[in-house]
Amino acid sequence: MNARADPTPRRGAGRPQSRPRRAVAVGMAVGAAVLALAGTAPRAAAAAESPAAVGIFRPAAVMAGAGLEPRGEAWVAAVIDGDTVTTAGHGDIRLVGVQAPKLPLGRTGFAAWPLAGEARAALDALVGGRAVHLFAGARDRDRHGRLLAHLMVGPGESGAGTTGMATQDGGLWVQGTLVASGWARAYSFPDNRALIGELLALEENARQARRGIWAEEFYRVRGADDLARLDNTFQLVEAVPVRAASVRGTVYVNFGPDWKTDFTVRITGRALSSFRRAGLDPLTLAGKRIRVRGWIDRYNGPMIDATHPEQIELLDRP
Repeated sequence: MNARADPTPRRGAGRPQSRPRRAVAVGMAVGAAVLALAGTAPRAAAAAESPAAVGIFRPAAVMAGAGLEPRGEAWVAAVIDGDTVTTAGHGDIRLVGVQAPKLPLGRTGFAAWPLAGEARAALDALVGGRAVHLFAGARDRDRHGRLLAHLMVGPGESGAGTTGMATQDGGLWVQGTLVASGWARAYSFPDNRALIGELLALEENARQARRGIWAEEFYRVRGADDLARLDNTFQLVEAVPVRAASVRGTVYVNFGPDWKTDFTVRITGRALSSFRRAGLDPLTLAGKRIRVRGWIDRYNGPMIDATHPEQIELLDRP
């Protein structure tokens, strides 16, 4: 049978990328970390545009339309890393919907990901020392107790050279700006999927333009046969599956002839209904080029558990 058994791989949050990090210059000024004017960048491998150059402005109604509720305003006291801030009044806030390169932050054995310092500097340039407006969904806390929220910087308050927008009820969407500028990837969960479709589109544009992390080999989109020694890392994989089969209510999408060694995407019965509601039947994916994102686990060969449809992008469309 060309499908995997149904193991339960280890899951976790905040896992380090396993590949060694290249040395990154330290002590760079915030402006140098986020600006790439006239083709000059703080490092040759990452000729990224400034967040200001690709600032994403949205009216607050967009947040409401995505099912996000306003949670008031907070002042950003410190930027912890590229997707986490400390605020006065709301404590630590994790920017939901994105994943920026990670810093060790005191974790033993955790190697900083490439461009983590630059990603933190980019976020600091946007929100550091400023008031931000918060929007959260139904699941508004992570396992660490941090508020999960989308951030918006109001008119006239945005940093990195931005000037605010003309409408009175919106501003600079921080997550959208980070992704569009190449300093974060779209990153979602089954119970936190608001605005992910738009973030995926912004990410694609940034990747094509090689902004930020997309000029760094470490973050490249990989093929199905390019996953050796990448267990417990978050990856984007683009390939054509050869077979999709349902075994005891779970769908296995196989990317090679040997399911015991080749890459597979697994979709459990609990998740299948959300895929089908989104018009994506995993059993029809064989022979179609797709891009899938997620944490690489290993059961026989490398595997990604797809828990919601935004993890799989269908690249071959009629």
